[in-house]
Order: sequence, then structure tokens, then C-alpha cells
Amino acid sequence: MTSGRESLTFIFPPAAPVGLAIDGETRLFPVGRVFCIGRNYADHAIEMGGDPEREEPFFFAKPASAIIAGGGSLPYPPATASLHHEVELVVALASGGRNLSRSAAREAIFGHAVGIDLTRRDLQDIAKRSGRPWDMAKGFDASGPVGALVPAARREPSGDASITLDVNGERRQSGTLGQMIWKPDESLAWLSTLVELKPGDLVFTGTPAGVGAVVSGDRIAARITGLPALHCTIM
Repeated sequence: MTSGRESLTFIFPPAAPVGLAIDGETRLFPVGRVFCIGRNYADHAIEMGGDPEREEPFFFAKPASAIIAGGGSLPYPPATASLHHEVELVVALASGGRNLSRSAAREAIFGHAVGIDLTRRDLQDIAKRSGRPWDMAKGFDASGPVGALVPAARREPSGDASITLDVNGERRQSGTLGQMIWKPDESLAWLSTLVELKPGDLVFTGTPAGVGAVVSGDRIAARITGLPALHCTIM
């Protein structure tokens, strides 16, 4: 018996899948959906006007097409005068499920990478004041550069791993992964109560304080101890 999909035709070719490099391998990780947790470091929550003591985790999404594997040259997006950087640990899933325990969430992780959640901050501020969605502030083209993945079976970032971002050689963001309010397995377990997690999902796990604007010509270096660095230039 066949599914019938073999006979399907499309009016134009479907978009090619987005693939992330895996450190030391020729295989690629196929990106499915992209979720991001907001205000997951106490100091960043405070600088963005949140209350880290009482806030439950909340999530927003980027389209897979916003992911730029390996960074490189990134266009300055239209419709903004305030493009901000946010360095993050990115978790990539090889399996999924609903209502996962923390241990099951850890087992679902394929690997980790450095990512940057680029944000049109002025559009986000307007959306917040107006009670509108954040989509155009967070999910625009090339808004999610991600470095090479390191499989969790080979090496897993520890809580004391540093997370930093430099712009033109100047340190802008600095913290440790242990400063997360919701740890990756907790975030994944919570997210799995909202959607069924699937292989190929990426989760951006939040950013430390120090987010700020970048302009055309700026060179960004994002690093997490034990993972390949991510380098980008805003064009």
C-alpha cells in the first residue's frame, strides 16, 4: 500500500530544507520548527521590564527560513532603526513528544549550538504597547543565525559555561548558562505541554543582559564555552 504522496505534484518546487552543520561531520541537521523562550535570564528580564521571580516561561516562534546556518553576511532588515543582538544557546531535538518529563526532554536533545536572536526592537516595542503579536519583530528574514551543532553525546555545555557576544571586538553581553531561570530540560518539558515536540525542532533558550543595537558594518562574535563560535557581519 502506498500513501499516495508519490503522485503529488506542486505548482512550483517546494523550498529546500534548512540544514545546520554538525561539528566534525558531513551530515546536516534538518531544521523543522523554531521556538524561542523570552526573558529567561533574570538580568535580561529586568532590563526588559519583566519580573523574573514570578514570570512563567513564554515562547514565540521564528520560521525555519529565518535560520542562517553558519552566520556570515546578514542584511540589515527593512522597517527598523533599532536592530538588536541577543546571543543564545540553541538546543536541537532528534526526537520529541508531548508532556515530557525533564529526563525525557534531555533524551530528546540531539545537540547544542550558538545562536543569535536578531530583533527589530522598535517594532517589538510598538507591538508590546499595542498588544500586537511579535512576529515581524522576531521572525523576519535572516533573523536567526546559528553556528555548528555539537552532539550532546559528545559534549554537553555545563552550567558554568560562559555565553558572550562581542561587537567590533567590544564585549556587549556576558553571562553563564547557569544563570538561566528555566534550564533547557525544564523549558522543553514545559513547551511539550503546549505543542508536540518533533525531530528537527530548534529551541532558542534566552539571552543574558546587555542586548543592544547593531548597524551596517558591525562584526558580531557570539561564543559559548565548548561550542563553535558564530561570526556575523551586518551588511
